[in-house]
Amino acid sequence: MDTNDTQVLRCGFVALIGAPNAGKSTITNNFVGSKVSIVSPKVQTTRTMVRGIGVYENTQIIFIDTPGIFRPKRRLDRAMVSSAWSGVKDADIVVLVVDAKRGFDDETRAIIDQLNKNKLSAILVLNKVDIIDKTKLLALSAALNEAGNFKETFMISALTGQNIDDFYKYLADNLPESPWYYPEEQMSDMPLKLLAAEIVREKLFLYLRQEIPYELTVEPELWERREDGSVRAEMTIYVKKDNQKTIILGRGGEMIKKIGQSARREIERELEERVHLFLFVKVRANWIDDPARYSAWNLDFNS
Repeated sequence: MDTNDTQVLRCGFVALIGAPNAGKSTITNNFVGSKVSIVSPKVQTTRTMVRGIGVYENTQIIFIDTPGIFRPKRRLDRAMVSSAWSGVKDADIVVLVVDAKRGFDDETRAIIDQLNKNKLSAILVLNKVDIIDKTKLLALSAALNEAGNFKETFMISALTGQNIDDFYKYLADNLPESPWYYPEEQMSDMPLKLLAAEIVREKLFLYLRQEIPYELTVEPELWERREDGSVRAEMTIYVKKDNQKTIILGRGGEMIKKIGQSARREIERELEERVHLFLFVKVRANWIDDPARYSAWNLDFNS
């Protein structure tokens, strides 16, 4: 793209908030054109703020993909919700993403109440409109707009790309005039080793049908560039119980091998380089109360 002096450059932060599994990460990945945030059918997969960076015409848009906002029960839950709301404070534009199929549920109502309490206006995005009847969609839009202070409403499908370009254009036209904050080719401010750890965690969500993914964390222990240009990556999966370790390893190590192969292929595809991935599973009963684990993911342990 030509960034000569005659162009007016724009740049800014767009915070995506919403209930778990509303489609925030899918929107971020769609815009960036690459995976910067993990996606899973399970809720509460995004645990920290992820910045996805992309360019639309003369505007650099920095999406802040926040953890889903829900009623917290544990320390980790509280830290995730706190992280989501902190993303709102620094944003030029706030976007509430609502799963149109799920509708106006209690979690979305609580988020709108909090926006109203803080006197924050937002953009409303109804996602997954490709799988809902248009009449129901219009009624849902009317109910949400009556409850909240929304400048604009967009009806999109982040998965198929339906109507999403209009949403991006609105953001590009309404962010402030500013030089770009990041190089044009940069897609995220997340270190590669953390992105790789997130991909491993996504595969754990995909392959483990039980509730184990909510009881584990993935920590990059080594990220080393080798002489041949490839990367040696060592990751430790921390779980709370011995039986969880047994399930992740699988019979004869079959499950961990399957997870590792799938994760390695995706990491290589995203990084466009060869990766040697080694996964280890350790039991640490109190990892969820370890301040170091929160610090690694920029979460506030004391939330």
